[in-house]
Amino acid sequence: MTGTLSDALKDIIRTNGPMTLASWMGHCLGHPEHGYYVTRDPFGASGDFITAPEVSQMFGEIIGAWVIDLWQQAGCPQPVNLVELGPGRGTLISDILRVVRLKPNFCSELSVHLVETSPVLAKAQETALASFAGRKEWHESLQTLPQGPLFVVANEFFDALPIRQFVFRRGSWEERMLGLDAEGELTFGFGPGRPENVPFEPQDGDVWEERPAAAPIVAELAERFASDGGGALIIDYGHGEPGFGDTLQAVARHEFADPLKRPGEVDLTAHVDFAALSDAAFAAGADVYGPMHQGEFLLHLGLVERAGRLGFGRSEEEQEALRNEVTRLAGPEEMGELFKVLAIVKPGLVPAPFANS
Repeated sequence: MTGTLSDALKDIIRTNGPMTLASWMGHCLGHPEHGYYVTRDPFGASGDFITAPEVSQMFGEIIGAWVIDLWQQAGCPQPVNLVELGPGRGTLISDILRVVRLKPNFCSELSVHLVETSPVLAKAQETALASFAGRKEWHESLQTLPQGPLFVVANEFFDALPIRQFVFRRGSWEERMLGLDAEGELTFGFGPGRPENVPFEPQDGDVWEERPAAAPIVAELAERFASDGGGALIIDYGHGEPGFGDTLQAVARHEFADPLKRPGEVDLTAHVDFAALSDAAFAAGADVYGPMHQGEFLLHLGLVERAGRLGFGRSEEEQEALRNEVTRLAGPEEMGELFKVLAIVKPGLVPAPFANS
């Protein structure tokens, strides 16, 4: 590698002027030479953060059962196109496959499609799926996914899509930008710009966030579901209703970090606006269910019962570990309420457990 991402960002700003947060996040996470997700595997205890599939196999197993249920509701179409957006190191899709293999007719014409732009993570996914003998393909975008019904899972995918931030200052909107200070170092500042659609009257200092890439992705999936069938389960952290707030955060080694220090070496995310995703999916012709708290979703679908079966006959230490996993996934002070679950499906399908909520 030549130079650092910080050097590259400074050169871009000197040439083109201040950049939006969306542009900055895009470089930090996806720069072809220095990008965070391009150069490393950040998952797990030895990485920067832990996602639900890394907490417990039960998370993926329950999602696998959810996929089978939706497929059965859809009339058991063949072939089955199982898709994951942002598959990490392949832990979630591996756990899903362990469950769906129990349904031979589901697997008879099953193909797995992973939407991934990181060569490092794609290699990890390939290793994780080494025992799966069926068809598996990697895609850099939705455009190359096969025709026919799609059954899609996206866990902590949307939170990493770049955001724009607008701040109401002195009676008008300005956009938060990334520029250079007097010493030539990266700094946040403000430039001209206003948000597209704010449903509330702002007060001085209010921050409004938009995620430009999210709605087109959801709309494209929703259009596919409406025409070809299938559905998606989106799990992420965020808010169910729109609102003001600065939710940008950087994480490194499981602790919050300065987002401007070591660009390309820390994870950058922001809360997902589930209302915006819902609106985009509904406008594109799909039915939308949720968002529901992750804890409620998992408990409705048998998380405690699954833990009991896994713990039967095990040592007290192993059973305690399983109870801790349940708390981590579903507890209101852990992932249970901050994380939400949204289902987007072909009109007429009613995904579990939303019909009973």
